[in-house]
Amino acid sequence: MEGDLQRIVGRNLRRYREGRGLSQEAFADVVGVHRTYMGGLERGERNLTLRSLERLAAALHVDPLDLLKES
Repeated sequence: MEGDLQRIVGRNLRRYREGRGLSQEAFADVVGVHRTYMGGLERGERNLTLRSLERLAAALHVDPLDLLKES
């Protein structure tokens, strides 16, 4: 279904971020993006590039593929 992968990535981002005790705003600062962009990613409303996916995964200390997997 269209947009499913965006929603999966968003749910995984939120889960890993919360697991590290970071607010959305604090994590956005770490990654260097605006908090509203991060919110859009977590809600599955925003597209992201593979480079961005790699950067987010590195900030969370997870494999980029882990962000793409349905949990």
